Amino acid sequence: MNNKDFRILIVDDEEDIVELLSYNLKSEGYVVGTCQSGQDALDQYKEFNPDLIILDIMMPSVDGIEVCQTIRASSSNSDILIAFLTARSESFTQVAALDAGGDDYITKPIKPNVLKSKIKSILRRHPKSANQAEVDDLVFDTFRINLNKYSITIDGKEINLPKKEFDLLALLASDTGRVFKRQEILNRVWGTDVVVGDRTIDVHIRKLREKIGSKYIYTLKGVGYKFSID
Repeated sequence: MNNKDFRILIVDDEEDIVELLSYNLKSEGYVVGTCQSGQDALDQYKEFNPDLIILDIMMPSVDGIEVCQTIRASSSNSDILIAFLTARSESFTQVAALDAGGDDYITKPIKPNVLKSKIKSILRRHPKSANQAEVDDLVFDTFRINLNKYSITIDGKEINLPKKEFDLLALLASDTGRVFKRQEILNRVWGTDVVVGDRTIDVHIRKLREKIGSKYIYTLKGVGYKFSID
């Protein structure tokens, strides 16, 4: 699946943010549309037919939460992915965005390289990507996860991990910045038929941090864990 097959709608009332996002996503080959208000987004998104909407939360009149809820109210829009733009320090806003029907969030200030990686990881969840035959490596500067060979390299040094630790890291890194809730991690890494202790995830996270360093995996207290290269 090529980037040109994906259509991304950017919605933000700040012109400089729109220009920054648009420039970087167009440079990656995506088809990009823009709106500078929530109402414009509701008026235009069906015509543009986006696969992903990047949606600012704080907008006058019709805010991002309202836009998301309106789009989610229609079953015909079920394939549209929605990523909110949020301030880095507002963890409560990030949780509210996900509760409103958002698929993910992108934190401000926006770093172009992080943005490109984030968009790629979000679009992996789109139905268009479902039939992709070969899984791409997850690459973050000098941090590489080879999902086909089950290998990890950091700064040119290969690190061996037990399968569950690798699966846990690969899950978190598959969607940088997204907070994975504890129950989802248990279901996707250990499976729904396996009974494990409450501390299982915490132990594996601790072991991962010991091996790859503590700067990549973050805890959102009371919610879950995320992988970030910020």
